[in-house]
Amino acid sequence: MIDLSTKYLGLKLRNPLVVSASPLCKDITNLRHMEDCGASAVVLHSLFEEQINLESNELDRFLWDGSELGAESTSIFPDLGDYNIGPHGYLEHIRQAKQSISIPVIASLNGVSRGGWVSYAREMQQAGADAIELNVYFIPAEPGATSADIEKLYLDLVSEIRQTVSIPVAVKIGPYFSAFANMAQRLEAAGANGLVLFNRFYQPDFDLDALEVKPTVTLSNSSELLLRLHWTAMLHGQIHADIAITGGVHTAEDVVKSMMAGAKVTMLASALLQNGVGYLRPLRNQLEAWLERKEYQSIEQMQGSMSHKNVPNPKAFQRSNYMKVLSSYVGK
Repeated sequence: MIDLSTKYLGLKLRNPLVVSASPLCKDITNLRHMEDCGASAVVLHSLFEEQINLESNELDRFLWDGSELGAESTSIFPDLGDYNIGPHGYLEHIRQAKQSISIPVIASLNGVSRGGWVSYAREMQQAGADAIELNVYFIPAEPGATSADIEKLYLDLVSEIRQTVSIPVAVKIGPYFSAFANMAQRLEAAGANGLVLFNRFYQPDFDLDALEVKPTVTLSNSSELLLRLHWTAMLHGQIHADIAITGGVHTAEDVVKSMMAGAKVTMLASALLQNGVGYLRPLRNQLEAWLERKEYQSIEQMQGSMSHKNVPNPKAFQRSNYMKVLSSYVGK
C-alpha cells in the first residue's frame, strides 16, 4: 500500500494535500467536507491586522462617546461577542473548527506591523490552533524604504510571533527579495518553522469607462508552479524549515513535482474554488495512482529527489540553463 503521509511543522499528516486560506475555510460545513474528501490539514482564512485595529478603534470610540452620556448610554455599545469580522469571531471559529474536524487546524495572521495585534497569536494558540501561518502581505511603495528596512520588518515580525507562541509558525511570503536564499535562512533563524512559497500579490486593474482603479482576483493556474518549484528545489537542503508550495497546484502531477522539488506539502485554494471541495478526492486518488504506476512506495521516498543538491545537473537551475533556453527557442 502506498504511504502518502508527510510531516509539516512537526505535524504528522496523512497526505500532502493541505487546504490553503480562502473564503471556503470560513464555513464549518466546508471544513468537514474537506476532511471527508481527503485534506490532511486546513489553513483558515486570514485574520487581518486591519480587522483587529478596526475592532479596537470602534470600541475606543464607543467608550469615549459613552463616557459623556451616562449609564444608559451603554445600550449603544457594539456587541463584540457577535462581531464576527474581528478577532473574537475568528477565535471562536478556531474553537469550532477544532471541535468539528480531527485534522490539524492552522490559523492565519495577515499583517505587516509590530504591535499589540501580535498578542492575538497567543490567543489563537489558546483557542486550539495547531500552528500559525503568518501571511505577510506588504507592498513597499515608499521610496525612502530600503531593502534592509523591509527585511528587518519581516524578521522582527517573525521574531515577535515566535516569542509569543509555542506552537509552530510558518511564514507565507512573496519572492521579491534581492537575495531570497539568504532571506529564507534569516527567517528560519528568526524562528520560522516553515516557509510557504509564494504569496500571490493581487494587482488592481483600470476601469476605462468609470476611470477608476478596480480590484481584481485572478485564480492561479499550473504555469505559476514553476517559480515555486525553482526556489523550493534551490532551498531544499539549505534550510531546515519545512517548505510548503502554494499557488499553481492544480493536478496530481503538480503535487508530484512539488514533492520532488523538496516541499513537505502542497496547498490548494484556486483549484478548490474552481472545482469545488470535492475535487480533493479525485486529486488524492490520482496522486496515489501515479505513485503506484511509477513504483514509489511513499511520498517521503520522492521528497527532494529533484532538488538542486540531488539532480545530476544542478546547473539546470542556474544561469547556464537560462542561456540554453533562450538560444534554443524557435518561434512559429
